[in-house]
Amino acid sequence: MHLAVRQGPTSVDTIATDFGLSRHHLMKVAQQLTALGYVAARRGRGGGLMLAQPAASINLGDIVRKLEPTGQFVECFDGARNTCVIAGACGLQGALNLALGDFMARLDRYTLADLVPDPARFRAMIKPASSAVAP
Repeated sequence: MHLAVRQGPTSVDTIATDFGLSRHHLMKVAQQLTALGYVAARRGRGGGLMLAQPAASINLGDIVRKLEPTGQFVECFDGARNTCVIAGACGLQGALNLALGDFMARLDRYTLADLVPDPARFRAMIKPASSAVAP
C-alpha cells in the first residue's frame, strides 16, 4: 500500500519506520514481491522499491495465494502427513475448505488500488514517521 501511494522509489528502511515493522522481515517480503514481479527494486543513489505494475492491476487474492501457505490449515489436509484418527469421519476439513474458498473469493474482488482509496490521506497519515527518516 505504501508503494501504491508513492511517486518515486522508497527504501525498505522508510517503510519499516513508517509502519513500525522489522526491517529484516520487510526485506524478506520485498524480495518475495520483487521475485513475483509485483515490485521493482533499484539499487544505488535514487534507488529503492516501487510498484512494477499499476496498483489497479495487482489482485489481492493472487498476492495472498503466492505469499501465504493457505493449503494446509490442519494436518488432515496433507495426505502424506495425516495421522488424524478421525480423518474422513469429521466435517472440519470440508468446512475449512469452504471457508478458505469464500475468503479467497472475497480477496479476489480487490486490487491494491482498492486498499488505498484516498492516497493523499494515506500519505498524510504516514508523513510524520517518513519525515523523521533521512532521505
